[in-house]
Amino acid sequence: MRGVILAGGHGTRLNPLTIITNKHLLPVYKKPMIYYPIETLAKVGIKDILIVTSGEYLGHFYKLLKTGEEFGVKLHYEIQEGNEGTGAALLCAEEFVRGDEFMVILGDNIVTEDLTSFVKEFESEKKDFSAKILITQSDNPKLYGVVEFKKNKITRLVEKPKEPFSNYVNTGLWIFKPEVFELLKQMKLSSRNEYETTDVLHHYAEQGQLTYGILTSKWTDAGTFEQLFEATVLMKELEEKEKKEIEKDHVYQSSGIRARKPAAQPV
Repeated sequence: MRGVILAGGHGTRLNPLTIITNKHLLPVYKKPMIYYPIETLAKVGIKDILIVTSGEYLGHFYKLLKTGEEFGVKLHYEIQEGNEGTGAALLCAEEFVRGDEFMVILGDNIVTEDLTSFVKEFESEKKDFSAKILITQSDNPKLYGVVEFKKNKITRLVEKPKEPFSNYVNTGLWIFKPEVFELLKQMKLSSRNEYETTDVLHHYAEQGQLTYGILTSKWTDAGTFEQLFEATVLMKELEEKEKKEIEKDHVYQSSGIRARKPAAQPV
C-alpha cells in the first residue's frame, strides 16, 4: 500500500501566516504540521509517500523533508496546478499509485493513534467495499463532513450540514482502491467551484461500497487559528503524559522492586 498526503490550498483562514508559506509547514507544537501525517503513514508501515502541493512552495517542502530518510520513508512530490479542491489533488496521484490500494490523509490532520489495524482490516474488507474512511465523534460536527452508519457501512455523508444528523464526522483519512480515479475523472464542480473527494465518498455510500473505522483517541485538524492552537495544546499534553509514564517506570525500576517467585515452603 502507498500513501498520499494532500497538502495544497492557499490556507486563507490562516492569513497572514500563509502569505509567505504553505499552511502545512506551520508549526504544531515542536514540529512542522506536515510531520504528523508523514509519521501517521510511517507507523502503519507505508514506505512510499506522495506529497501533493502547489508549485509555489514545493521548494519549501523539499528543503524541509528532502527524500524522507529521516522518517524511514521515501517521499515523492507532485505539483497540483490551480486550486480546484481535494478531488483534483487526488487525481495527481494516479501515476504514483500504479494500480495499488492507497491511503490518503489531509495534510492538516493530527492523528495520534496507531492505525495499523485500520489498514489491516481493509485487506479482508476490500472484497466487499471500494473505500474505507476513518471517522470520529465531534462536539461541533457541522464544521466537518457528517456521517451516518449502519453495521459496517456508511449510509450517509453530508459536507458541513447546517443541522447535523449525527456527531460522527469524516476525519479526512481514507483508503481507496485504484478504481477511484475513474470516478474522480467524472466529477463535476461543487457549489464551492471545486472537485470534492466527498462527492466520491457520497457515491460509494449510496452504492453500499463505503466502510469505516472509528478513531478512539483525540484528533484535530489545523485549518484555522483556533484549531492550530488546539492541535498544539493536544501535542503538548501528549508529550507531558508520555514523560510522566516514563518517570513512573523509572521510579518503579529504581526502587528495586522486582517480580519474585514465591519462596519454597518447608515440608
